[in-house]
Amino acid sequence: MDMIHQLVTAQPLLALFVTIALGYLAGKIRIGGFVLGGIAGTLLVGVLIGQFGVAIDSGIKGVFFALFIYAVGFQGGPQFFHALNRRSLNQLASAFVMCLTGLLCVLAAAWLFGLDRGLAAGLAAGGLTQSAIIGTAGDAIGKLGLSPELIKTMQTNVAVGYAVCYIFGSLGPIVMVSWFLPLIMRWNIRTEAVKLAKELSGGHAELEPGEFNAASQIATRLYEMGTDSKATGLTAIEIDRQLSDASVEAVYREGKTLDLNEAVVVVARDRVAITGIISQQAAAAVLFGREVTPSNGLLLVQENREIVLTNHALSGRAISEIHDQVNVETRHGVFLTAVKRMGLDLPVLDKLQLKRGDELHFTGSPADLDRVEPKIGYRITAAAITDFVFFGLGMSIGLLIGMIEFKIWGIPISIGSGGGCLLAGLLFGWLRSVHPNFAALPVGASNFLRDFGLAVFVGIVGITAGPQALVAIEKYGLTLFFLGVGVTLIPQILTFFFSYYVLRIQNPIEALACVAGGRSANPAFAALLTKAGNATPVVSFTVTYAVANVFLTLWGPLIVGIIAKNAS
Repeated sequence: MDMIHQLVTAQPLLALFVTIALGYLAGKIRIGGFVLGGIAGTLLVGVLIGQFGVAIDSGIKGVFFALFIYAVGFQGGPQFFHALNRRSLNQLASAFVMCLTGLLCVLAAAWLFGLDRGLAAGLAAGGLTQSAIIGTAGDAIGKLGLSPELIKTMQTNVAVGYAVCYIFGSLGPIVMVSWFLPLIMRWNIRTEAVKLAKELSGGHAELEPGEFNAASQIATRLYEMGTDSKATGLTAIEIDRQLSDASVEAVYREGKTLDLNEAVVVVARDRVAITGIISQQAAAAVLFGREVTPSNGLLLVQENREIVLTNHALSGRAISEIHDQVNVETRHGVFLTAVKRMGLDLPVLDKLQLKRGDELHFTGSPADLDRVEPKIGYRITAAAITDFVFFGLGMSIGLLIGMIEFKIWGIPISIGSGGGCLLAGLLFGWLRSVHPNFAALPVGASNFLRDFGLAVFVGIVGITAGPQALVAIEKYGLTLFFLGVGVTLIPQILTFFFSYYVLRIQNPIEALACVAGGRSANPAFAALLTKAGNATPVVSFTVTYAVANVFLTLWGPLIVGIIAKNAS
C-alpha cells in the first residue's frame, strides 16, 4: 500500500488513468439487465483511489469538462433547434415538464430534509442521471465566494449525492418504461411497436427481429433487349419513368458502353444494366427480355454515400412525399437505404419525417450522387478534419457566456463555463447543420471529446472527493438514497399522465419514448428498443432527449443559486 501511495502521489496522472481504466472495467459488469456504466464506475473507483490522498490540479478538471459539454451541445444542436416547431411542440413540452418536475422534486427534498447546496445538486445529478450537473453545479459552488474548505466540502457532496442516487436513477426509468407504465396502461410494447411501424410504412408489415424484406434490397441486374422488347426506341429517362423505383445505370452495345443522354435510345441486342429494389426487377424483365450474366471483367461502379440533410425545403417532410414530388430526372439512380438521427438508426418508412441534421445513407453511381448531393446537404466524408478556427471560437464564446451573472427574484445566477460551453456548442452545432462549410467537427472527434472529457472530469471529481466522501456517505447515505428514489420516480409518473391526458401523446410507443428521452435516460431507451423490437421509439426519443440534455444541465447552477444552505 505504501508503494501505491508513493506512486500516485509522485505522479497524480497515473492515478487518473488507472481510475478511468478500472472504472470502465467495473462499468461493464452486468447484473441481470443492469449495467453500472463507465461514468458511474469511474466515479466510484475514483473515490476509492482518492483515499490515498492524490492531489490533481483542478484546472485539468475544468478544461475537460468544458470540452465534454461543448461536444454534447454540438451534437445535440441541430435536433434541439429543429425540435422548436409546432409539429414537435407537444413532445417539446413533455420534455420540459419532465425536467421542471424533476427540479421541483429536488428543491422540495432539499427544503424538507435540510440538504445543502452540494447534496441537493448531487441528488439532482444522480436521481435524474445527468452527469453534467456535477460540473455545472460544482462550477457554480466555486463562485460563491466561500472559504476553500467549505467549497471543497460541498463539491464533494455533489459527487456523494450522485454516487448514492445514480444506481436507482438508472434502474428506475428502465422499470417505468419497460414494465410499470405498460402494465398499468395494459400495453404490449412489441404489439404497439409493430402497429406503429405498419402505420408509418403505409400498411407494410413489420418483420420480426432477424428477418428482413429481401424485396426492398437494392440490386443491379443485366437484361438483353429482345427484338420484340417493349423498351425498344426509349431513352434511359423514359424507361426510368416506367420502372419508378429502378433506373438504367448503363447500356452496352457491341461490347462498348454508351454515353447516356437524351438522344440515346435502346435497340435490340443492347444489354441494359438496371439498379433498383428487387421488386421492380420483374417489371424490367417485361420491358427488356431475358436476364443475362455479366461478362468477365464488366465493371459497374456503385457507391454508398452518407449525406447530412441541410436543405430547409426537405426538412419536416415525409419520405414518401419527397419521393412522389421529386421528378424522375432528379432521383434517377439514387436510392435511400438508411436514416440516422443523433447517431441512432431511424426506421426508413414512408411517413418518416426527415429533419435538418439527419444523416441520410444513399446508394447509387458516383455521378448520380454528385448530382443530388447539393440539393440535399453535404457529404460527411468531406468534413473529416476539425475546423479549429471555429472550435476555438466556440469554446471562447462559451467561456465568455459562463462569466455572465444575472439575478432571478434577487437570487444571483451564473450558468458558469459548463453551461456557457453547452450553449455555444448548441449554437455551433446548429450552424454546422445549416452552413456545412463552417465549424466542422467530425462525429469521431466529437464522440472522443464527449466521452474522454467526461471520463477525465468524473475521475478527478472522484479522486478529489475521496477523503471526505466516505464520511458523507455514512452520514447521509440512506436518506439520500430514498430521496433519490422519489426524484427518479415522481417526475416520470406525473409527466407521463400529463403528456397522455393533456398533451395528447397517446401512442404507446411515443409516450414511453418521451418518458425515456425527457429523463435523458439512455439505459431506459435501450430497454424500450429491446422490448419494441424495431426502431419506432427513436424519433420521439431524439426530440425529447436533445431538449432534456440542455435543461437538466442548466439546473445545476440554478439549484446552487436557489438553495441558500451551505454545508456545516
